[in-house]
Amino acid sequence: MALLIEMYEQQYGVLTADITSKIGKLPSTSGSEKRNLVSELDKHLEECNELLEQMDLEVREMKASEQPRLRTRLESYRVELGRLQQEFKRARSATHSDNFSDSADHYAEAVSLNEEQKQRLLDNSERLERSGNQLNTGYQILLETEEIGSQVMRDLHHQRETIQKSRARLRETDAELNRSSRLVQAIIARSLQHRFILLLIGVGFFLVVAVGIYISATRES
Repeated sequence: MALLIEMYEQQYGVLTADITSKIGKLPSTSGSEKRNLVSELDKHLEECNELLEQMDLEVREMKASEQPRLRTRLESYRVELGRLQQEFKRARSATHSDNFSDSADHYAEAVSLNEEQKQRLLDNSERLERSGNQLNTGYQILLETEEIGSQVMRDLHHQRETIQKSRARLRETDAELNRSSRLVQAIIARSLQHRFILLLIGVGFFLVVAVGIYISATRES
């Protein structure tokens, strides 16, 4: 939409520059040349009004944060156009007496020119509307693309959290395995100790029995 408004502003700048130039030429012309100049000025002023209306519609559809700045520019354009219209009225009024005698002869031509101007304005409006529709379509595609990108980022963030949680679980599992391994090693060590103690007890018992037998045999002999 910003590009469309910039395009409108460029067209408006070209038209107002042409209007200013033609108003300056108006007092020094006469006859059919003057009538053609007046007709062109009427057409340009109508086109400027159409452009301002199109810009106003575009501004209304933009974000609220951008509207004040654009509305200020739009208001300055309206003030400038009002000034140009007043200058045109004064210049045309000054030459009205010169053109009045020829107005009846060229009435049909003026009507034809007005119809042509209206048709041009309609054609311009249709072209601008098509351009606006194309820009709106592009803007919608941009919004959809942005939404898809946001969804992808959310999915990646969720996957990252899942991976981090899996890593944490693996670390916890590894810690549990280490604790279990140490516990098993402690149990094995205690088992070996118990076996060694039992072996000592067995050896001691065997020695006691052997000594008892030896003493008994000695007494009998």
